[in-house]
Amino acid sequence: MFALQCLIIVLLVTGGAVALVWQTRTANLHRAEDRSMASAVAVAQHPDTAKSLLSSDPTSALQPVAERMRESVGVDFIAVLNRDGIRYTDAVPDLIGQRAAGNFGRALRGLSYTEHFSGAPQDAVRAVVPVRGPDGEVVGIVTAGVEVTTVSATLNREVPLLMAGAAGAFLLATAAAGGVGRRLSRQTGGLGPVEVTRMYEHHDAVLHTVREGVLVTDRDRRLILANDEARRLLALPEGVEGRHIDDLGLEHSIRNLLASDFEAVDEVHPAGGRLLSVNHRHTSRDGGPPGAVTTFRDATELRALAGRVEATSQRLEMIYDASARIGNTLDVTRTAEELAEVAVPRFADVVSVDLLDPVVAGEEPPAGVPRVLRRAAFRGAAQELAVHPVGSEVPVDPTALQTQGLRDGKAVLVPDLAAASDWRGMNPVFAERVLGAGLGSLIAVPMRARGTVLGIASFWRRGEFHPDDVSSAEELVARAAVCVDNARRYTREHALAFALQRSLLPAELPEQNAVYAAYRYLPAEAGVGGDWFDVIALPGARVALVVGDVVGHGLQAAATMGRLRTAVHNFAALDLPPDELITYLDELVTRLDQDDPAASETAPVTGATMLYAVHDPTTGRCHMACAGHPPPARVHPDGTVDLVPVPPNLPLGLGNSPFETYTVDLADETRLVLYTDGLVESREQAIDTGLDRLTAVLAGTGRSCEQTCTEVIDALLPSPQQDDIALLVAATRRLAPDRVAQWDVTDDPAAVAPARAACMRQMTAWGIGDDLFAAELILSELITNAIRYGDPPITVRLLYDRYLTCEVSDTSHNAPHLRHAATLDEGGRGLFLIAQLADRWGTRYTPDGKTVWAEQLLTVNRRPSS
Repeated sequence: MFALQCLIIVLLVTGGAVALVWQTRTANLHRAEDRSMASAVAVAQHPDTAKSLLSSDPTSALQPVAERMRESVGVDFIAVLNRDGIRYTDAVPDLIGQRAAGNFGRALRGLSYTEHFSGAPQDAVRAVVPVRGPDGEVVGIVTAGVEVTTVSATLNREVPLLMAGAAGAFLLATAAAGGVGRRLSRQTGGLGPVEVTRMYEHHDAVLHTVREGVLVTDRDRRLILANDEARRLLALPEGVEGRHIDDLGLEHSIRNLLASDFEAVDEVHPAGGRLLSVNHRHTSRDGGPPGAVTTFRDATELRALAGRVEATSQRLEMIYDASARIGNTLDVTRTAEELAEVAVPRFADVVSVDLLDPVVAGEEPPAGVPRVLRRAAFRGAAQELAVHPVGSEVPVDPTALQTQGLRDGKAVLVPDLAAASDWRGMNPVFAERVLGAGLGSLIAVPMRARGTVLGIASFWRRGEFHPDDVSSAEELVARAAVCVDNARRYTREHALAFALQRSLLPAELPEQNAVYAAYRYLPAEAGVGGDWFDVIALPGARVALVVGDVVGHGLQAAATMGRLRTAVHNFAALDLPPDELITYLDELVTRLDQDDPAASETAPVTGATMLYAVHDPTTGRCHMACAGHPPPARVHPDGTVDLVPVPPNLPLGLGNSPFETYTVDLADETRLVLYTDGLVESREQAIDTGLDRLTAVLAGTGRSCEQTCTEVIDALLPSPQQDDIALLVAATRRLAPDRVAQWDVTDDPAAVAPARAACMRQMTAWGIGDDLFAAELILSELITNAIRYGDPPITVRLLYDRYLTCEVSDTSHNAPHLRHAATLDEGGRGLFLIAQLADRWGTRYTPDGKTVWAEQLLTVNRRPSS
């Protein structure tokens, strides 16, 4: 063996030395080529080279330059040739005037190159570079090179060093081989290769074929050797050699035995559901090396029957726990997680639950095998198996065995994952992770409820699933499937209710300048309810602020809210005072509940609360009426806060007591805060405490309506949120006095012209140009109708805001109405003309009479048509 090793070393060292010599020679030739090309290019591209070649005596001009370049670069020659190859310069002066050997056709065509030249005067590595004249034509050639003898001399100087290194490597390797041979001889006791091989084969056969586990540990209680049976009985992973016994994951009693100094004979210890008969003996007691040998035998065969009974009891207990723990929430994802929590680790080591996307979204699942599922839950010790994390899409592989379960609606059992291949499908990465984690078997059960497949649950176990386990898995999944379907139906209803409610709430606030408003709406965690709000633009630059609360939750509450909001819009279009509007709404609620016999079974309208406020920016006056709703908060411009004492009255539909209007004057930039009781009242907090917290949060200045909404929600949002919350914050704005003009008109047709002229002068002063003619016609008709059909006194008022509002008031309560005049009628066209010219018009009744108004959206405020 030593001679063979020496021969191998000699061959390796010789081959390495030859390779180094060849590599060194090649490198020297490459360096010679690089130097030659660099020097040739430098001379050829020198500005004076081409000029000297065209002179009468090129040699005298070029020879000194070439020699200096040759000595500085380290090449053996630099020769400048004419187009015929005659030398003008050379390192050997006797060669000047003679033709250089070689074919220079490529250089005459303008190409630069290097070549290995053989010929007179010496073999060399040379570079050939053309010299171009001012017109770009080749006027000469520059050759530079290093002679082969120079390259060989350099190599000869390096070869001794290479040989010395090879000799040293040979001696070192020979010494190492000799040392290894002597050590092997001592360890094998002088046995030859044949005897050592035979002994190893016998040892390996005995160690890995006996049905008894063997562990060998060293003096530091680190594992040296473990046979196959020991790995199986103790569930040892691969690569455990070298680890301390505390890191092997052994049962507590077995770990204590291995770590002790005591010996054991046929002691019984539990391990991984088995009873093991353990023998433990130290190897140092007979003069051997320090350490210990431990053997294990499986002694659970006698308990097989008792184990089956115990397993059945555990399955029944697991099914009972599943019925109590799965389905506690009406949440699809949480129900899937509860299934995984029940099954791990009592039934499986890893569980994944994948559902159809429509099921997760609360929709009806489609028929047929889906193309993709959504990972709803994953639980188990082997988290690295999660190729698809929770929430991601899981493609359905049509070639996988699990897909057959989705197609047939039956559970699939793979008792031996390593031996089977049809479960892997087209995902070898996942299959490799499963086998690498030690998982040995699989049960895939489709989740079916009411004849519809909702998804699939996969159970993975490091041990082996038996056919009896399939029924347990199906029972678990069946219970979970019913809960998932219930949660899906609830999710669908909740989504429909939320979508309905959002569609019934204002998508955006109307454009108006009476207030700057911001809002927040937060549905309850248990489901949407009937809280709502609104901002309604009224004629005369006024605005109505509304907030309300309907009793109950769900679709019925959302639908009831929509009915109330529509009714409020209709009553607001009549421009009723707040108390009259709520009175009409109260009567409507009572009539709706009486006319609907199913109201007591669904969601009655009676009991709904509402606050209605109308703000007039011309006077700063705000009229409010309330039906059982919490009072609004008022934030003064100086930052102080109080609650507006609006009479609370009863909720809608609970009585016939008269509703009262409360009037308050609001300074410019006063913030009105309207809200529902879910913000200030909960089971854990009385309403008085909530109102105190609200006023404390609102105190202060310098905040916008949006900032106010955000701070109020952050500070007062209850957890958990048991009721809806609607919050509306409006900062009041006063219309500048110079934007309001008013005149009294006498009850005389001759007063129409002077009043119209005064209005025209005012509108001209406001800069109204394009809309002046239409406004003049509207004013003429309104004033004429008031004088002809109304009662004095008559007042004309102009408001210039987003709209130009023309108002004519008188003390008559007779309402004008639009009619179509016949062809031969002399009158009856005034209101028809107003309706055509104005964007809106109408009549507003006051305690002293009525006001007929017309609004024009000015041209500068109109949005361009798309």
